[in-house]
Amino acid sequence: MQFQIDNMTCGGCARAVTAAIRGLDPAASVRADPPARRVDVDTTFSEAELRETLTAAGFPPR
Repeated sequence: MQFQIDNMTCGGCARAVTAAIRGLDPAASVRADPPARRVDVDTTFSEAELRETLTAAGFPPR
């Protein structure tokens, strides 16, 4: 799954996004790209669950 996260602008944001996703699924593969404001996630959880988790962490995806 791929998400655009407009307010993920730096390495600290990328770490927070990664931590939020891994809080939901510790086995998730997360690749964050702050310059592109994109995160790629391989997980068994649904897109809706990830969207909810990211929004709750302050990084609403589009």
